[in-house]
Amino acid sequence: MTIALKNGLRRYGAMAAVTPKMFMAYSIWVWMEFFVQMIFVVIYVAFWRAVFASTETVGGLTLDQTLNYILLAQLIGNASMNTDKLYDFGVGLREGQIAAALLRPLDYQGGMYVQNVAHIGLNLVLQAPLALFIWLVYGLQLPSEPLIWLAFAVTMVLGYTVMFCFDWIIGCVAFYSTEVWGLSVARFGLALFFSGALIPLNMMPDWLRTIASILPFSQAVYLPVSLLSGITPLSAMPRIWLMQVVALVGLLALSRIMFRRALRVITVQGG
Repeated sequence: MTIALKNGLRRYGAMAAVTPKMFMAYSIWVWMEFFVQMIFVVIYVAFWRAVFASTETVGGLTLDQTLNYILLAQLIGNASMNTDKLYDFGVGLREGQIAAALLRPLDYQGGMYVQNVAHIGLNLVLQAPLALFIWLVYGLQLPSEPLIWLAFAVTMVLGYTVMFCFDWIIGCVAFYSTEVWGLSVARFGLALFFSGALIPLNMMPDWLRTIASILPFSQAVYLPVSLLSGITPLSAMPRIWLMQVVALVGLLALSRIMFRRALRVITVQGG
């Protein structure tokens, strides 16, 4: 049992270690992305200040609440929404990488999850320069209560895992198609809007907010960010966690079933 555990940790640890190595190889793009994000932040702040120029509240939120939410969403959303398995599967099938990956002595979905978690952790660390810029220029406000940070961490982990399983199901479409770029772009647009990365869900009409709440995208951005920004009270967390756990159990089981079925029609295009 101990030997099996050590072997498992070593294998999944090797998968996680790939992420920082890839960063070191392509670090120039990370710094270019930082400058792009900084420009986006300036544009977002100017936009929301213009929106609130003739009103004090929108969707029950003040300008300060909205700006704090949007700034936090930029920091966290950029780090946590990278779960597009549709594109990853498409590239893996086109270049033949997935055939080799399936031969490795570890669970493919588990390995990809560990690698994605490592990617998120690295992305959060790399957001430090942007966070410093936002804090110095716009006065980013963060909670001081440790319980809020603990609840935020739990909510973010559960939300990300739910979104990962959902994206894994969507990614299985790649096994039935020869090109998934268009679908991947559509998925990115839907995720960007319905996750709450661009606009707090509180400002959406009731019917649209209901749709956004049902889709898993909001669990990786809106739920943790709304807690951290003070929009969602700490007392609402038990209900939210129950909802996340139920969604996770269902989507995890469905993702395993869908992937097994998709493997029956696998066609590796290259390699």
